[in-house]
Parts: sequence; structure tokens; C-alpha cells
Amino acid sequence: MKIRLRITKRGALLYDGVHEVIDQDSFGAAFAKVWQTVRERRLERTTSVGELMDILNDEVLDQLLGAEVNIEKG
Repeated sequence: MKIRLRITKRGALLYDGVHEVIDQDSFGAAFAKVWQTVRERRLERTTSVGELMDILNDEVLDQLLGAEVNIEKG
């Protein structure tokens, strides 16, 4: 089944994508894509080595904490 996965935090869109989900592995892969996308976007905005080290450690988790996950059939 195709699902649309949207993740927002404080009204800001962190991720929006459509995935084919048929089992726990494909469901996990959809969320792995979220992690990868959020991390890549943050790396693109990095301006210093210290900031880069923060991102490499746990910045993605900090960005996702408190986020709202919306899953729709699509």
C-alpha cells in the first residue's frame, strides 16, 4: 500500500514523501528515509566544524523530538 508520510514540528515541514509499505521492513525503510533526508538538509545548512560535530552525533534526533507524524493512505 502506498502511504504519504509527513513530519512537522512547530508548524514547519521536516519531511513529506510517498512510500510503498507492505511489511515492517518497508515501514522501517520509510522512516530511515526520513532520518536520511532530515540529516542531509541539516548538513547542507552547516557553517562550522563544531556545528558539523553536533550533527554527526545526535542532531537528527534532537530535530525529530516532539515532531508530529502524519500517515495517510495514498
